[in-house]
Amino acid sequence: MKQPADKESNLRTPTPLGAHLLEIYQRLYQLHGPQHWWPGDGPFETIIGAILTQNTAWKNVERALDNLKTAQALSPQRLRELPIEALAQLIRPSGYFNTKARKLKALAHHLGDRYQDDLAAFLSKETALLRQELLAIYGIGEETADDILLYAACLPSFVIDTYTRRIVRRLGVAPQKDSYGAFQSLFHENLYPDANLFNEYHALLDRHAKETCRKSPLCDSCCLADLCPTGKSAVKDGVVAQP
Repeated sequence: MKQPADKESNLRTPTPLGAHLLEIYQRLYQLHGPQHWWPGDGPFETIIGAILTQNTAWKNVERALDNLKTAQALSPQRLRELPIEALAQLIRPSGYFNTKARKLKALAHHLGDRYQDDLAAFLSKETALLRQELLAIYGIGEETADDILLYAACLPSFVIDTYTRRIVRRLGVAPQKDSYGAFQSLFHENLYPDANLFNEYHALLDRHAKETCRKSPLCDSCCLADLCPTGKSAVKDGVVAQP
């Protein structure tokens, strides 16, 4: 993983908003350090994890992945061979297991039919083309597609999730249009398209949202408080959120 962005000259941006976003990144990096995302053993496991993590906590995904590994089912061919009922039971800990089993089957058939299970060929496409193809596979939406692009293909596509939206809104830099694409454009249009930066930034936002910028934010201990209208208001008013 690369060092924080201010040590990378090619990541500098002349836009005021870009400089602001990089300041936020630097503070989060200095506080939390590198996050070593995505947790997983190789690109295919990362893709499977990105699908399984939909609407569930990562600890549940880990249990489902362990089941797949124990059953030696963590490959496109084995996912196709397994009866869908058996696959659903293996991934049961991840929740919505019947639906997710169909999603995994769709992915496995796509890889087999179009790439003869050559994952490297699948992931080697240009970012926009691969994203379009991913979105055409049953069960893969924008967030999951960007997880795969960023963490499996190492392509610069910023992931937008609930945690990112929360922090961006509280920081007062949210786009006028409340859509996935608008939030993503905030980063794409103001930061250099660097996969390492996007990787670390998204992971840091998620960690900060879980530990500090919670639903009831802990603004008094936040490293972004002086940059954040929500934090400034809370500190000024003497509001201290409880864990």
